[in-house]
Amino acid sequence: MRSIQKTGTKEVGGKVERSRTSGARYVLLRPAGYPLKSVFQDYPEVADARLFERYAREQWYGEVVRPGCFLFDRRLYPDFAFKVIRAHPHVSVVGSDTRIVVERKKSEAAKIKSDVSFHDVVGQVEARRKMKVVESFLTEPERFGKWAPRNILFYGPSGTGKTMMAKALSGETEVPMIPIKATTLIGEFVGEGSRQIHGLYKRAEEMAPCIIFIDELDAIALDRRYQDLRGDVSEVVNALLTEMDGIDSRKGVCTIAATNKIEFLDESIRSRFEEEIRFALPNAEDRLRILEMNVLTLPVEVGPLDLAALARITEGFSGRDLVEKVLKASLHGAIIDEVRVEQRHLELAVAKAKKETKEPPAEMFS
Repeated sequence: MRSIQKTGTKEVGGKVERSRTSGARYVLLRPAGYPLKSVFQDYPEVADARLFERYAREQWYGEVVRPGCFLFDRRLYPDFAFKVIRAHPHVSVVGSDTRIVVERKKSEAAKIKSDVSFHDVVGQVEARRKMKVVESFLTEPERFGKWAPRNILFYGPSGTGKTMMAKALSGETEVPMIPIKATTLIGEFVGEGSRQIHGLYKRAEEMAPCIIFIDELDAIALDRRYQDLRGDVSEVVNALLTEMDGIDSRKGVCTIAATNKIEFLDESIRSRFEEEIRFALPNAEDRLRILEMNVLTLPVEVGPLDLAALARITEGFSGRDLVEKVLKASLHGAIIDEVRVEQRHLELAVAKAKKETKEPPAEMFS
């Protein structure tokens, strides 16, 4: 078949000059992602190289390609970009004979392994005790068979260590974890959400044993009485339930989901979890330990501090509150005052955090 030629342009010395562009013999593409933040930060996977080549030639027929330029999918994954890594000739046009290849993606397993340990999780004794089962499974998945712990639900107030526990499980077992927020699973296009879910589990299976950690589960799994608040996410939920039910068994994959609002979850979804693990706010002893552990890492000098007294007056604070609202606020205050972190900085931060918690939002009075 005669190679395609297309009239193109090129810039020479600041002027645009007309030129004849020959047909491309070979194009190497690299998945580049979406121009805006993707609903799911992963790449479409090429299942059959020959089929993709035909698919690509049909939609990009006549496109001028050169290394560094981008080709955007207009069909299955609208606006997903592929970067041209190599083209032969260097500047050419996609034709019906062009060989189009997608660069193979390197394994990401090593990048998402956690360096957090169970020692970093303060308190939560009961949660840690129940993690022994999952830890044993991830260490020897072939030993469990149908008895594998597949779906675990973490619940409790925000900032109590649910995400950290999942990371610690990954770190202790040296198993990769794929973390994702439930809100990012809701696709913009019909069918996109279910593809994201199935792609997520397929990727996890390829890296098995592997943990899938779904944060903010309530964003997609609210009780049917609250559907008007969540929008139409039934497609995503159905795909998730299919994976959790194990119709297509994903060996060596454990799903851990987290929510701050377990009482609002749809019962059909909640029933899929074999184990519900509660995370509680830290008691005075745990608060003291959290303060002690984190004070040691402050990047400025620290004066004599009565952390035990601070632990006593921070009842109701989560671990995140102690770090973000107390220690970080105290650090910023000390830097502004150009002094070391002192007890007064900590007490002022606690008082401010309590005041912000008690005060109703300003819009209530508008």
